[in-house]
Amino acid sequence: MHQEKEVAILLYDRMTALDAIGPYEVLARLPGVAIKFVGTERGVKRADRGLGLEANYLLTEVPAPAILLVPGGPGQADLMANQQVMEWIRNAHAGTEWTASVCTGSLLLAGAGILKGVEATSHWLALEELGRLGAIPVRRRVVFDGRIVTGAGVSAGIDLALELAGRMAGVDQAEMVQLGIEYNPQPPFNAGDPEQAKPALVEKLRLSGRFHRKGRE
Repeated sequence: MHQEKEVAILLYDRMTALDAIGPYEVLARLPGVAIKFVGTERGVKRADRGLGLEANYLLTEVPAPAILLVPGGPGQADLMANQQVMEWIRNAHAGTEWTASVCTGSLLLAGAGILKGVEATSHWLALEELGRLGAIPVRRRVVFDGRIVTGAGVSAGIDLALELAGRMAGVDQAEMVQLGIEYNPQPPFNAGDPEQAKPALVEKLRLSGRFHRKGRE
């Protein structure tokens, strides 16, 4: 029997729920995969809009996952100073097949020191900060650099996970997952990128702080 691949998804208070749940919905459909939601303590973590997601495993119980995935969200700023989390990310990354992040989760990877000189992306409002932390910021939806893969803001986690699924299990399997979740984006508005959105909206969102690493509702 083949051992299942552990996919560790880090949970913490004030993360953005879709950063974790989008990739989960894709990767959990792959054969031979065991998803483990991990945290510094077991129990419910409250996302930035109040949704509760449960960490069933301690960081110490999943020290060497095959795939590490770190979501972003406003709570990322506080987590940057958590040495237990930073050490776990560094140690887990040392043995992963893939290390991934969504949105400002890449700032946590960079804070752990594993993105120095690595091409990576994040939410468009966090790219300057990503560069200050030693990464090479890239304005793409999904960026692969070796075994490190980073996604842009929030919804990009689904794209990231599908591309990762293709590399893990083959294109046919990834396409079957895409078909199963009926992922066929047809947004009603053309405002999903700062290059396409109205300049006034871009500036309003920038000033609001809602997606800034220290932003709070």
